[in-house]
Amino acid sequence: MTYAGRVITDEHPYVALAREAIRAYLATGEIPEPPGGAGDPPATGVFVSLHETPSPGAEDGALRGCVGTIVPREPTLRREIARSAVSAAVGDPRFPPLDPDEVDGLSITVYLLGEPEEVAGVGALHPERYGVIVEGSGGRRGLLLPGIPGISTAELQVDIARRKAGIDPDEPVRLLRFSARVIH
Repeated sequence: MTYAGRVITDEHPYVALAREAIRAYLATGEIPEPPGGAGDPPATGVFVSLHETPSPGAEDGALRGCVGTIVPREPTLRREIARSAVSAAVGDPRFPPLDPDEVDGLSITVYLLGEPEEVAGVGALHPERYGVIVEGSGGRRGLLLPGIPGISTAELQVDIARRKAGIDPDEPVRLLRFSARVIH
């Protein structure tokens, strides 16, 4: 794959796209227009997660940014990935923007989200298989992606999503689950 003048061979094309979009944005201040890809699936919700290089023996490095959308905002999947990658790199309010010299050392994961479906309770959730969206009153909403290390129960997954949204533990919520294709 060639993107922004570079040839990428050893990463999944979507991970390479995310990395190159971040590089291009940090160099120019603009999100580049990614090339189309034959057989690309339709646009979907996308999250891009950035981690520092893990320490020896560790599964993941420290989180450096994670941003995305539940439903697509861009007309193509590749544009959605590029936008989410740049947002994770410079727009996650939990972290300072990336420096250009950090990009090569990042572990990047792209999540392609399936359509959310409402569920009756935590019994229909499985944190390894499904992500969760917790919706409270007043439009407050928290999302947690599937397969996050250390989150082994649906109760913990919902609790963390509630806290992210500022929803009290006893407040009634609407629960939705979604599948995700996880690309490293």
